[in-house]
Amino acid sequence: MRNSHFFAFIVSFCLSLSASFSYAAQVIIPAPPQLAAEAYLLIDADTGKVLVEHNADEQLEPASLTKMMTSYIVSEEIEAGRLRENDLVRVSDNAWKKGGSASGSSTMFLKPRSEVPVIDLMKGVIIQSGNDASIALAEHVAGSEQAFADVMNQQAALLGMNSSQFMNSTGWPAEGHYTTARDLAILARAVINDHPEHYELYSERYFSHNGINQPNRNKLLFRNKFVDGLKTGHTEAAGYCLVASEKRNDMRLISVVMGTKTMESRAAESQRLLAYGFRYFATHKLYSADAPMEGLDQRVWGGEQEQVSLVLADDIVATIPRGSRESLKAETEIDRVIKAPITRGQELGTLKVSLEGEVVAEAPLVAAADVAEAGFFARTWDALMLMVQGD
Repeated sequence: MRNSHFFAFIVSFCLSLSASFSYAAQVIIPAPPQLAAEAYLLIDADTGKVLVEHNADEQLEPASLTKMMTSYIVSEEIEAGRLRENDLVRVSDNAWKKGGSASGSSTMFLKPRSEVPVIDLMKGVIIQSGNDASIALAEHVAGSEQAFADVMNQQAALLGMNSSQFMNSTGWPAEGHYTTARDLAILARAVINDHPEHYELYSERYFSHNGINQPNRNKLLFRNKFVDGLKTGHTEAAGYCLVASEKRNDMRLISVVMGTKTMESRAAESQRLLAYGFRYFATHKLYSADAPMEGLDQRVWGGEQEQVSLVLADDIVATIPRGSRESLKAETEIDRVIKAPITRGQELGTLKVSLEGEVVAEAPLVAAADVAEAGFFARTWDALMLMVQGD
């Protein structure tokens, strides 16, 4: 059982703001923009906080947004050492026929039976949205595109993309190939946070292969210097789609817009969503992991030391409306009885930060050091004391 109480220093902090609390509580945020899209979502990339959503769980065709998963898996393979950036990939006749210049789809203009480095194919997937590059990588990694689709679905499950199913590496229309705006936001966070060295490719505006220079289809890269990704998609069934990310100072937002009518509208609607998020929200690092925290020494029963200090296992970061930081309150839930032995890093409680009654961030409180068991007589005495106290 955990006993809830406020830190002494947190209480003082909140009380010192009591005079301004009524003002801080009156922060007004206008309604989010209503976009001309089938589904959309706006989240903070660091905290995962959802700022705006509409039909975010509706299963829709993702078109070439699929290629974010293709590139993510290739990055995973490289990190695991099963693939290297300079490995040569042979372009099969199948990849050329289904995704090359003869296919009429977005292409990297690969030559059949040529050998191309993995990193160039990744650029072809990400910057040029090349279907041929996607298929070539899929075949190289898994032996066939169908087998690669199985890997995609396994990876989706690991990431928590529970409403997605992939049938190919390109996003070409196929029965049973779908995802949601929420799942795409999960994937975008993974692309950004798990493989930052490859995420840089998403910000490149042009890429040339075989003497053919093609621009990135993400128009926001050319209009907004703070936007550095991610991916466009389009088919007749899916409409025009865009997953975008923008970073200003220490705050990064991810927008997902699916099913707009034109190439221009997907860019404009995405920009509206991002502008709203940066205008009315802010992300704050409130506490640092492992940092000493006054007032958190706890009694240890049956230990060589009578007390143990608690620290946060993780940073506490919160995305909240601008101007509302002064209204935040912190509360601890700590195990009522803490007995030795204790190992460093052992979870003994939780710190929760709330805004107007809603928890906006939390992290485990853990032991800052080991505490060994005391000798027999000291343990017996502490056991008797606990019995007297009714614990």
